[in-house]
This record gives sequence, structure tokens and C-alpha cells, in this order.
Amino acid sequence: MAFLTVNNGPESGRRYDLVGNPIVLGRHPDCNVIIDVGAVSRHHAQVVAERDRFLIEDLNSRNGTFVNEQPVSGRQALNHGDRVRVCDITFTFQNPKATGLIGGVGGAGGGVLEDASGFATLLVDDDDQTVGSTVMSRLDVSLKSSSVKLTASPEAKLRAILEISQSLGRALALDDVLPKLLDGLFKIFVQADRGFIVLREGEHLAPRWTKVRRESDDDTIRISRTICNQAMETKEAILSADAASDQRFEMSQSIADFRIRSMMCAPLIDSQGVAFGVLQIDTLDQRHRFQKEDLEVLVAVATQAAIAIDNAKLHDQSLRQRELERDLELAHQVQRGFLPTGKPQLAGYSFYDYYAPAAYVGGDYYDYVALPDGRTAVLVADVVGHGVAAALMMAKLSSEARISLARGDSPASAVTHLNERLCESQTDRFVTFVMVVLEPVSGDVTVVNAGHMCPIVRRKSGELEEPGDPEVGLPLGVMDGLQYQQVTFNLGVGELLVMYTDGVNESMDLAGEFFGIERIRRRIQEIAQVTLLGETIMDDVHLFVGRAQPNDDMCLVCLGRE
Repeated sequence: MAFLTVNNGPESGRRYDLVGNPIVLGRHPDCNVIIDVGAVSRHHAQVVAERDRFLIEDLNSRNGTFVNEQPVSGRQALNHGDRVRVCDITFTFQNPKATGLIGGVGGAGGGVLEDASGFATLLVDDDDQTVGSTVMSRLDVSLKSSSVKLTASPEAKLRAILEISQSLGRALALDDVLPKLLDGLFKIFVQADRGFIVLREGEHLAPRWTKVRRESDDDTIRISRTICNQAMETKEAILSADAASDQRFEMSQSIADFRIRSMMCAPLIDSQGVAFGVLQIDTLDQRHRFQKEDLEVLVAVATQAAIAIDNAKLHDQSLRQRELERDLELAHQVQRGFLPTGKPQLAGYSFYDYYAPAAYVGGDYYDYVALPDGRTAVLVADVVGHGVAAALMMAKLSSEARISLARGDSPASAVTHLNERLCESQTDRFVTFVMVVLEPVSGDVTVVNAGHMCPIVRRKSGELEEPGDPEVGLPLGVMDGLQYQQVTFNLGVGELLVMYTDGVNESMDLAGEFFGIERIRRRIQEIAQVTLLGETIMDDVHLFVGRAQPNDDMCLVCLGRE
């Protein structure tokens, strides 16, 4: 998979996989790669995939886009290793397929994996039948051992701690921590030829970063899965002073191909005592093989590295959470755009509405639609469930409802057409929906109900009615071919009507008790003024819920004839 790696700035080390087409870079929150720098245009540049190539294009930005410090004009092909600069922020483009490296998923049988450093690595299983390993030393690094007693020289330990501390001091992103860690080890162990970090991802081990002493060593690197698993399972660091003659490595391609003379492998253990990866280095130099004191230093480094990697993972999770919250906040703003910005201005009538999603976005919906003949339709709906999926369905319902009202000869035919449209979308979600169409001069109200709670009408005498109960049809999107029915009644002067979703009556307190419809009915009987009624009902709900978290979206609409 091709990707961009951030080289500098607050997100240094972060990797952006080029999934999707195009990938837009810019300052706007809806960009795929958000660059929060004032000089960056809202939509600055984009990367476009064409067959096996990736092309970059400047989107008429103010300050231009540069590849290898050359300005981009039109669409320009990106090559593996190219440096892309947007204002002061630089990225490195990496495309493993272009270099002949093969991407895959590491399983029990091994697979070529391209790690974040751009190397292709292969986890291979050694022959488990081999016995009599000549592993020279082991060191227990599990939490159950009270301490690791080191005999390495104080100078070596101090140098290791200083090198790694300085390297990791300001590293936050995981793909920034890992290379700094290996860079520090290569300064400590000058004889090291290769180093790599393998981390557990789900059920499998995956190489995350590789470093070689010589830049020409860019062939596929083979890693012994058996040794990695052994170090993690036993929580012991392993030293083989003579890997070429070690029976455990007898069948290992990594030893044969690279003529490895000595290797060290230390497990990475988190604060809960769980091994989540390994840190390994090896050398071809038979004159300077690793010794026991070297293993002790590696263990000290691995202990510190595990903390740094844990912190980096938490930082990465925090960044992803912040990005998700930013996306959800934008989605919240977009969804509010589907709802009415004001109430109908009808002489002799007053309106009240309340809408609150349980999370950032929700599946409840209401709308006021002015019809060409002077009537006004009031719609209330509840998409099954809540959250992002329900919000997307709500957005579709909003547009389809207006189209259906424009095409329908009657309220019932409009809802029938709306049901057909939602059934065609073939989603697994349905919608309870109720619509009243008000003729303001006469006060006639027509109700069409698709599986929703009936509107509650308060007569001037205080008596309550729920018109249209026998005519209630199935929710929208359940079955096509349905014919919905309508019922008409008159709303007299001093009378009002209330529509709501089940998030209101099913609001729960900390004890798990529902607010209930009876509390709503009681308030409707007591209060004849629309705005006061709506505000009182919602005040009652919030007081009842108290400190309990909302369990569903809430919507309430009241209208009355003054």
C-alpha cells in the first residue's frame, strides 16, 4: 500500500495510507490529510491514483506544492522516495509495489510485509524439530522478577540510557519512536548490521520498523518467528553468540542469507506484564560478536523502549480520537443543516420544536415544508437506532420527503411514494414517520402515520385525542407496495397538537425508569400555551433524567391555533 509519511511539524512520523481516490491535502476539516497551518490553502493539493501510478496535482493553492523542491505543474507522477512539500510541511511518498516489494498479511505461514521504514520483511518459521540449541545466554525480564541484575559496565549502561533517552525524549508518534530507538541502538552497538522491531497486531506478529547498517542492504529481510515467539512467551531476552553454528538457526534463511554470526532478541513488555513485541539486532562481524553484557544493555533499552512505545500508542490513539471528534463535530453541523432554521410564520398559529441527538449526530428528524397551495406539512420521524448510520439515513429521508411531497396528489400518496423510495435503497434500517398537513385558514389537519406514535391533540376543553390510530401503517422501508391512509380532523381555536419521538417518553433515569407517555399527557392537559408546554415537557424530561446519559435521540414538535 502506498502512503505518505509526515517528516516534520506536530504530526511528524504520522503515516497516511493512500486509500481512496483522490486523496486531498489541505487545511479544511474534510480533507483526507489535514495540515493545520495558516499558510496552507483549504484544499491545497491532491494525490490521484491511475492504475499502478500515483499523481500529485496542485489545486491552485496560494503557495504552491513542491516535489523534491520543484514546483508541481499539472499532474505529476510520484516516485518511491519523493519528498512532497506543502508550505513548511514535508512528506515522503512511499510505494512498495513500485520497488518490487510485496505487501501481505503475516500469518502462521509467514508473508512478505512492508514495514513503516519501507523495507520488505519476511517472518519465517524455523524447523521446530531442531534441538540442542546453542543459545549462549538468557535473561528474565518479566515483571515477576524483582529486578534485572546487570553486570555490564556502568559506562555502557549509562551510554545506553542517555542515547535512548535523548532519542525518545521528544518522540510522540509511533513511527517516530521506532526509528529513533533503532538509531540509538546502532550508536551503542557499533557492530550491529541489522535491527528490527516486531509488534503484535491482533493475532499476528508484524514487522514495524527495520534498520540496516549499509544502505545497499535493501533486500527482503527474513526474521525468525520462532525466536520472536520464544522471547515473548518466556519473557526472556536471548543471546546467540555464534548464530552460524546454533542448531536452533540451522534451517533459518535469515541466518544463511545474511551470514549472521551473532544476534540478540529482547521482548517488549507493557506495564501489565504482557509481551507485545520484540527488539532484535544482529551482526555479520565474527570478530565482534555480542556478549552477555551486551544482552543486559539491550534488556535495559527494551524496558525503556516498551514504555516509549506504549506512550506513542496512547498518543496515536489520542490523535485518532481527536480527528474522529473533529469529523463528528463537522457531521453534527452538517446534520443541523437538514433541520429547519426557523418556524413557520402562519397568522393565528404558534410552533415549538426541540431536537437533541444522543451523540454528535442522530436519527431523529423533523421538518416544516411549505406547500404550493398555502398548506404546511409538519414531519417527525425516527430512524431505527442512532449514531452515524442513522444520521445518514435521516439525511436521505430529508431530501426524499420533500421530493415526495412535491409529487404527491395527497398526503397519503406522498408517504406511499416516500416508502417506495426508501425501499429501493435496500438498507437494513426502517423509519417510523408521522406527518400532519395543516390548512391554516380552515384549521383542517390531515394525518398520515407510518408506524409512529400518534399525535396528541388537546381540545379546548382539556380533553386529549390521538387521531389516526386505526389508520397507522407499517414503518417506512419495511415493505414496498404499501398504500398508506390519511385521516382529517379540525383543529379549533385554542387547541394544540403534540408530536414526539420515543427518545422523549423512553428517557431513563439512573434507576432505569422510563419517563413515560403519561407524564407527557398530563402536561398537555395542564398547559394550553404552545411554547410554555414544549419547554415544560423538556424541562421535566431533563429533571427526570438527572445525571444519566441520554439513551436515544429526542425530538418534540408542538403547534397550536391561537
